[in-house]
Amino acid sequence: MKWDISTGDSLEEISKKFQIPPYLLEDSNQRFALGSDKINIPGWIKTNNDFEKVTNDVINTKKPYCYHELKNDLNYLCEVFPFIRKEVIGYSVLGLPLYELKIGRGKKKVHMNASFHANEWITTCIMMKWLQDYLLAIINQQSFHSYQVEDLYKEVTLSIVPMVNPDGVNLVINKKLIPIQNLQYVLKLNRNNEDFSEWKANIRGVDLNNQYPANWIIEKERKVPKSPAPRDYPGDFYLTEPESIVMEQLVRRSDFDVVVAFHTQGEEIYWGYEGFEPILSYQIVKEFEKVSGYKPVQYIDSHAGFRDWFIYTYRKPGFTVELGLGENPLPLSEFDSIYCKSKGLFWSSLFMCL
Repeated sequence: MKWDISTGDSLEEISKKFQIPPYLLEDSNQRFALGSDKINIPGWIKTNNDFEKVTNDVINTKKPYCYHELKNDLNYLCEVFPFIRKEVIGYSVLGLPLYELKIGRGKKKVHMNASFHANEWITTCIMMKWLQDYLLAIINQQSFHSYQVEDLYKEVTLSIVPMVNPDGVNLVINKKLIPIQNLQYVLKLNRNNEDFSEWKANIRGVDLNNQYPANWIIEKERKVPKSPAPRDYPGDFYLTEPESIVMEQLVRRSDFDVVVAFHTQGEEIYWGYEGFEPILSYQIVKEFEKVSGYKPVQYIDSHAGFRDWFIYTYRKPGFTVELGLGENPLPLSEFDSIYCKSKGLFWSSLFMCL
């Protein structure tokens, strides 16, 4: 919603009129030139020729989340909550933009991502639901446990990449979204099986979460696929894939304090790597365990993952959270259960940084 300020209303008057904190008005209008006679009012929408404040969900996240659904929902959220900073941070193999969303103005920086693996697209659904919860809490000045959301917004900057592997997600959800020449290629890798439900890799058959320089050569030598495949192939070298490179570059320029990568299978939280994790990681994972019931696992026999590389390179807290149980892709019938168990992980990721 845009408000005509040509009548001379001050920022304070607009803030009182629409029950929106001044800092949200400021953050929602930084992109507009000085002297504009319109101002974005976050959290208000037009309904039946009238305006009302948003207090409930404005998008449905419980659905098969292909890239195009995600793009449409992100655009709408940015209209309703214009304090979101949305940036294209790079492109997939097929040229789809990878989006990063930033919310907040704090010095502490928390990063989360989803759908590194194509058949784990339900992680995007869950993450978008968390995001919407947070946006609504910000607008309505709510609290989580004893923490005021206003404090989180002011002291923490949240970074979200809701879909790291859009080409792969599109392939799993609806192969008709894939150009014919690329579809022919992945059909060969999939042994001419047109069911891509077990596909984890990107569209070139590389596992994006086996692409990072943290003992990558160990994974390269022991992985069974020695060439592009539906899953587990770490590439001809590390950081060969555009999606992996985008995420590496994002981390290098952002100076995140904590990263949390969401996957599916096991209701476990992997939090250590080769002894390089800081003491703070233990404190955070114990809180994660308390709010979710998920099992903390310090070490596993695995290398070259995004989290592995982050801990190894920066000696900061990094986590891989495995949402849900069952076979991938987890069905949407599991959405409510996963969301209820895991929503505390989202909030804890923020307030543990305060």
